[in-house]
Amino acid sequence: MSHNYIVGFPRIGEQRELKKALELYWANKTDFKAVEEVASTLKARHWHYQKEAGIDFIASNDFSYYDSVLDTAVMLGAIPARFQGLENEALYFSMARGNKDAVAMEMTKWFNTNYHYIVPELSLEDSYALNAKKIIEEYKEAKALGITTKINLIGPITFLGLSKRIDRGDTYELFGKILPVYEALLTEIAKLDETITLQIDEPIFVKGVEPRVLSLIKPCYDALCTVSDNINIIVTTYFEHSNEATKVLVHTPVWGIGLDFLYGEKNVASLELIHKSGKKLVAGVVDGRNIWKNNIAKTATLLENIAQKVAKEHIIVSSSCSLLHTPFTLKYEEKMDAEIKNWLSYAVEKLDEVALVSKVFFGVSLNDAEQKALQANETANKERQNSQRIHNTTVQNRVSSFTKVARDGKFEERIKLQREQLGYKDLATTTIGSFPQTPEVRKARADFKKGNISAEAYETEMKNYIDDCIAFQEACGLEVLVHGEPERNDMVEYFGEQLDGYGFSQNGWVQSYGSRCVKPPFIYGDISRPKPMTVEWMTYAQSKTDKIMKGMLTGPVTILNWSFVRDDMARGDVSKQIAVALSDEIDDLQKAGIKMIQVDEAAFKEGYPLRTENIEDYESWAVRDFKISVSTAQKETQIHTHMCYSEFNDIIRTIEAMDADVISIETARSGNKLLKIFKEVGYKQEVGPGIYDIHSPRIPSVEEMVEQIKLLLEVLPKEQLWINPDCGLKTRKYEEVKPSLINMVKAVEIVREGL
Repeated sequence: MSHNYIVGFPRIGEQRELKKALELYWANKTDFKAVEEVASTLKARHWHYQKEAGIDFIASNDFSYYDSVLDTAVMLGAIPARFQGLENEALYFSMARGNKDAVAMEMTKWFNTNYHYIVPELSLEDSYALNAKKIIEEYKEAKALGITTKINLIGPITFLGLSKRIDRGDTYELFGKILPVYEALLTEIAKLDETITLQIDEPIFVKGVEPRVLSLIKPCYDALCTVSDNINIIVTTYFEHSNEATKVLVHTPVWGIGLDFLYGEKNVASLELIHKSGKKLVAGVVDGRNIWKNNIAKTATLLENIAQKVAKEHIIVSSSCSLLHTPFTLKYEEKMDAEIKNWLSYAVEKLDEVALVSKVFFGVSLNDAEQKALQANETANKERQNSQRIHNTTVQNRVSSFTKVARDGKFEERIKLQREQLGYKDLATTTIGSFPQTPEVRKARADFKKGNISAEAYETEMKNYIDDCIAFQEACGLEVLVHGEPERNDMVEYFGEQLDGYGFSQNGWVQSYGSRCVKPPFIYGDISRPKPMTVEWMTYAQSKTDKIMKGMLTGPVTILNWSFVRDDMARGDVSKQIAVALSDEIDDLQKAGIKMIQVDEAAFKEGYPLRTENIEDYESWAVRDFKISVSTAQKETQIHTHMCYSEFNDIIRTIEAMDADVISIETARSGNKLLKIFKEVGYKQEVGPGIYDIHSPRIPSVEEMVEQIKLLLEVLPKEQLWINPDCGLKTRKYEEVKPSLINMVKAVEIVREGL
């Protein structure tokens, strides 16, 4: 009997080996064979970790060189016309990153996580053809190592739901073209072994899909389940409940259904249906999205409750989702506070948790090591619950009594004062905040943290960078400047390091997209700000120029959404603590002479609930906390915000309610489509639509950017528009950034002359 299951595993490597191999390849310092060798090593290691932990269902095809949705598009032959003629890795990475002749495909957030996927581009004129090479070879690769894996696929309905039609139609109209390719794939998969377990991910189901989408489920899985009788299909969902889809799936021949019982508690409503159907239940009960040690006794109780509705022999214990969303292993956390480290569990440790939970639940005899592990788990959870490091009554009292949730003055009054005092032009040019993090800056920051250089030497290195950054911006003609953020390792971690109640890791890297990894801090206790966090750097930068210098802060909702958050308090309550701390920082900045402050809410949309019925509650505290954070700003202080990868049509009124003076948004990969919603609702505040894509290494020409600005002017008047890149420049190289910004300024000059 197979007791346990992992939905998926991280692929970047415990020391970010894949990231490093890819970036050497992209820099033309190695060939692709070197990347393949690293990938083979990582896959083998990851499979063995799972096997050694006692995991019964281990995944293949959860590995990717860039993104699994992109892999699926390649598998289906869904290749946009601009990439036709390319092959293999040249095709693959051009789709993901663009090339000198073609812009990259759009990228957006994977549901409500901080992972990004490449958005497939489809058209009614497309023809699709199977390319099963990666899937087949990866299964055989594991088999050669003595490991029989399940195969992971992104399901056809989710693939269509996450795609876009370049001919503006409904992606689901292509269901009839896509399904036969999946059937052909299963025909090939069936040849691999006597019995194959196939995990088909359909997370789109958790969004409460409409009847026309629900109507596709039965024909889809009736067809796929009849391709071959040696394939056991498990349809898996995560991040929320999928009760509507489950009601349909139980009437198809699928072998099993995977449900998330942590973030989708309402999935319990489907248990009786699953029991009556006789299908396997893959029960997601070990958290795949957070880093807190599992409470094994509590989880075993949850499983016993599930077993009251579903026969125990039909239950398989699982992670709630792929462990892609957690760091790799605690093994390298050598400097972390021992007490706090004992409260945590990363991906490798979660393998042991899944195995131990399943043994406890099924009454399997534990050996001495397992008995000790179970006792240690109980002790760690009790110690965390009772620790004095978690609760701060001073913070709790201040936050509960903080009642100011709005700035003084209406927007029209504020913007008049700001334009008079700041004196910026229409189509004002600026950037989003960060500039490239050079090897010298990274080394100086690392050396300072290790104690290898003095505070004075570190400060000198950072100030030299700021001086150079300002000099370049002035030379190229940018009108509103930034200091480049050399002192910041990450836009959330930097602030977390200066807030009480936050913890940090050495090696807690999580993949964000491609080779890009982030190292989220974690919130374990009540949040407060002991002292100013940015004032010293910002006042230095402003002293070096007569132009406007933007202060740069990360907003409360983004700090929350890009952190691992304590699980013993409501997220809205944690967010309010952060907002109150930021309100003090804004007050200190403006008192120090900083007249323009950007409060980034890059992850505001990302935090949205997946189900409509939960949105109102999220918006109420998310808007409240942005407004609390800027509530100390005087009328003359201009507040900017920035948002990433968002479809704004459903939240435009919420953005309006945030009442920022200027919002910058990512639109470079989507033309002026996103901007049109601002016009449609009569949005009054000023807007900075990104006019070029910083996630691609290509340098856009002056002519290209002129055309982009003209597209923007078709939607909004020049008085309302700012011109900027679509995101921060931290991940780019200066040889890409400098010519791009010079071209951007030239493009604005040309457009202004034309006006």
